[in-house]
Amino acid sequence: MSLWISTLFGIGYLRPGPGTWGSAVAVLLAWLLHGLGSFPLLALATLLAFLGGWWAVADATRGASDHDPGEIVVDEVVGQWIGLWPLSAGLWWAGFEGWTFPWPGWVGAFLLFRLFDIWKPGPVGWADRRGDVFGTMMDDVIAGFLAAIVVAAAAYIAHAVVMA
Repeated sequence: MSLWISTLFGIGYLRPGPGTWGSAVAVLLAWLLHGLGSFPLLALATLLAFLGGWWAVADATRGASDHDPGEIVVDEVVGQWIGLWPLSAGLWWAGFEGWTFPWPGWVGAFLLFRLFDIWKPGPVGWADRRGDVFGTMMDDVIAGFLAAIVVAAAAYIAHAVVMA
């Protein structure tokens, strides 16, 4: 079971770029979660995926020297969902519940999360270099928060400054 969770039911075995595949599937799952229960459901799912992912990665890599092999993508799901929080929360706060998920927000969140996850600036790189399960999960969590900050700033500029 831990292998299925940590590889997102086998998505992590897709090549090339398993992390990108995991992030792309995460966007689709976020749209589904947002449609079913808006931001509160996405936030709860993120927390549960983080906790379940931590367990699954620890179990799937027990005894291995590499705690972040390429096929492990549950961490990308968590980070990508965090990157999408401003979009989902903004829509929820504005009363746009349901299946509304405008493309500039999710495309921006996807590209920014992938950029920070691959580039690994500052604290993302620190977490990644730890080489343990905490680092495996936290580098993507931090990359997700960095993406979320940029997405929120871009949304603010687009909606409060440009459209004002």
